[in-house]
Amino acid sequence: MKAGRGPDWFQSYLATILQRDIQDISKIEGLMELPNLLELIAARAGNLINFADLSRVTRLNAVTLKRYYTLLEMVFLVVEVPAWVNNFEKRVVKSPKVFINDTGLLCYLRGLSQEALQRERALPGSVLENFVAMELTKQRGWSQTRCQLLHYRHQQGHEVDAVLEAADKRVVGNEVKASMDVNPADFKGLRALTAAAGERFHRGFLLYTGNDILLYDKNLWALPVSALWA
Repeated sequence: MKAGRGPDWFQSYLATILQRDIQDISKIEGLMELPNLLELIAARAGNLINFADLSRVTRLNAVTLKRYYTLLEMVFLVVEVPAWVNNFEKRVVKSPKVFINDTGLLCYLRGLSQEALQRERALPGSVLENFVAMELTKQRGWSQTRCQLLHYRHQQGHEVDAVLEAADKRVVGNEVKASMDVNPADFKGLRALTAAAGERFHRGFLLYTGNDILLYDKNLWALPVSALWA
């Protein structure tokens, strides 16, 4: 976390949004369940959104839960990433993934301190995936290439964490691995996306916490996460 953005800062930040901004939008008093709901979503960041599970844990009915969830989206605390779907691909899971808009906030909600993350060389995978997804979201804002941020998940278990689809339908896959080592099996999801996208597939990148740039196959690369801003 950046200097000046410790637990007290995030606590104040959330209080301002949850107690003032959401109240202004919803005109409803007493939304006491929102902090708990946000923490539960943070614990599931990088996963498919499952309202049935959230409803069971929070004991909120489906209508109320989805209303509260929409409020969190409206104040940009929660970000959905839709599924990439190929019209010719018949076995794709179409549910969106959910992320927290700020990875520092995600760590605060999960109780992960900067020291804890520094002690563990391998970052928790979903935290790193959240960071990459939000970094790509920011870069889409200034990139001259218009594109959508999506994800790919096949019912057989193959998945790619972040898929960029350009206006001309070219596809770039980005798989995230919180490890300093890479092996051929790590490209399983990218290979599945290659097959599903066909000629539309442009490049595939495995973003990992090591330092080397490695070519694994035609159009498939392993890159350090730092390549995102290099």
